[in-house]
Amino acid sequence: MQITITARHFELTKAIRTYVEDACEKLTRYFDQIINVHMTLTLENSRNIVDMSLHAARFNLQSQATQMDMYLAIDEAIENMEAQVKKLKDKVTDHQKRSLKKDTDFAYANLYESNQDAKAKKVVRTKRIIAKILSVNEAMDKFAELDEEYFIFRNVESDKINVLVKKNNDHYNLIEP
Repeated sequence: MQITITARHFELTKAIRTYVEDACEKLTRYFDQIINVHMTLTLENSRNIVDMSLHAARFNLQSQATQMDMYLAIDEAIENMEAQVKKLKDKVTDHQKRSLKKDTDFAYANLYESNQDAKAKKVVRTKRIIAKILSVNEAMDKFAELDEEYFIFRNVESDKINVLVKKNNDHYNLIEP
């Protein structure tokens, strides 16, 4: 970021120059695409006027402040510029998020349309099961009492969901994740 300072009707001191440069560097915290900042410091009839212009990528921002003290005028101009830069950054990031969201929505829409073109499968039945906490032997005993093809339970030893499937009347398959 390039900082230029112009003093009108008074001599620019080293202290004011460093104060302005430090204050302008704070703006990069909010927006890092700042190209240059031009500050015009004017002394007119014991009033201090600060005109600040900031050029960022594709944006130009202006700020002005008038105070009795030069340092207060600089602070006020920087505060006004910070508010504008924050608003600009929100605008830019919101625009980028919105365009990114539109792209992903379009991709999901295309995916949905391509799935519609293929053979559409329908969900016939949804069954919600509360898995009981059992050991494998307890689950096999309970499963023998039921007339189902599978039995879902939470294994006591592994604390994970397991599935018992009947292979035939005497044998079971245990499926563990």
